Amino acid sequence: MSLDPETLSQFLDMLDRFVRERLVPNEERVADDDAIPDDLVHEIRDMGLFGLSIPEEYGGLGLTMHEEVQAAFVLGQTSPAFRSLVGTNNGIGSQGLIIDGTPQQKESYLPQLATGEMVASFALTEPEAGSDAGSLRTSARKDGDHYILSGTKRFITNAPRAGLFTVFARTDPSSKTSAGVTAFLVEADTSGLSLGPIDRKMGQKGSHTCDVILDGCRVHESAIIGGPDRLGQGFKTAMKVLDRGRLHISAVCTGNAERLIRDSLEYAMDRKQFGEPIAEKQLVQAMLADSRTEAFAARCMIEETARRKDAGQNVSIDAACCKMYASEMVGRVADRAVQILGGAGYIADYGVERFFRDVRLFRIYEGTTQIQQLVIARGMIRQASA
Repeated sequence: MSLDPETLSQFLDMLDRFVRERLVPNEERVADDDAIPDDLVHEIRDMGLFGLSIPEEYGGLGLTMHEEVQAAFVLGQTSPAFRSLVGTNNGIGSQGLIIDGTPQQKESYLPQLATGEMVASFALTEPEAGSDAGSLRTSARKDGDHYILSGTKRFITNAPRAGLFTVFARTDPSSKTSAGVTAFLVEADTSGLSLGPIDRKMGQKGSHTCDVILDGCRVHESAIIGGPDRLGQGFKTAMKVLDRGRLHISAVCTGNAERLIRDSLEYAMDRKQFGEPIAEKQLVQAMLADSRTEAFAARCMIEETARRKDAGQNVSIDAACCKMYASEMVGRVADRAVQILGGAGYIADYGVERFFRDVRLFRIYEGTTQIQQLVIARGMIRQASA
């Protein structure tokens, strides 16, 4: 059920104030310390941001897809690290549980995820498997009414904070495809689960990833998402959450682009060369206009696709289009922002170079640009063949 327009407007206004007054002033601190301060984490919890997409019956806000992208546009106006903190609870870390989980699994975990008391993490990628789930090597060996999980997961977002992992493991060793993969809910304190060192990344400081190591990790068969009847259905569960995740990330990309355009314009109107603001120079105006046009196009396609998803339409191709376009677009906008600021754009004091590094990741996670191209083209072929 969607919020009434007035309630949604009030929430977005409150979120916008929080972003401007609390998050933006702490961006540099988070980047320097590579950590989000505990007081800000508590404020983010109090705002309900860990439960944006979790149903109201479990303590979340239960936003529709269209409402969620509106919130993501606002969250995108600040460092991606803040959004990443709550991203897995609202996206890939919870949606599989929401869609396919048993009533008992939902009651056990979703209320904790909605408040941020527990952070969820999505453990799919491996050293030699990511987009190609058929190459997944993590194994789940049956042992009575338990499974023994063994393998390593790599680049797992929020793993250092996580209390719950959705772990994808091969339960059918004879299968060489995704059909033999099962999704398990594994709590962080389970014996045999450990974490590697926090990864040192190009950008998005304060958002942490690391390896998740499963060494004889023993879980009951009731930990399978949806219960034992969904053995071997893990990749299907993963696929069900992708459209929402791709639209959410697309909206964050667009918010980041709008922030960069605003900062670029402000600098261009203030910075003088040859006796006038550089905003009066036509070649600078061209860069500003290109960025504004591309960000507007991304916003429009995301909003339209979100509305159609809420209406129950299949938007898999268009969600991939949104993710591909918005993630590539924000990279171009960030590059122009550095160019408009010139030397200042290359200096850390102005923050643009940080965004330049931060937004580069958007073209990689939640499916690379090249994976989106395959999804789009293969979907087109299937539709034409039908």
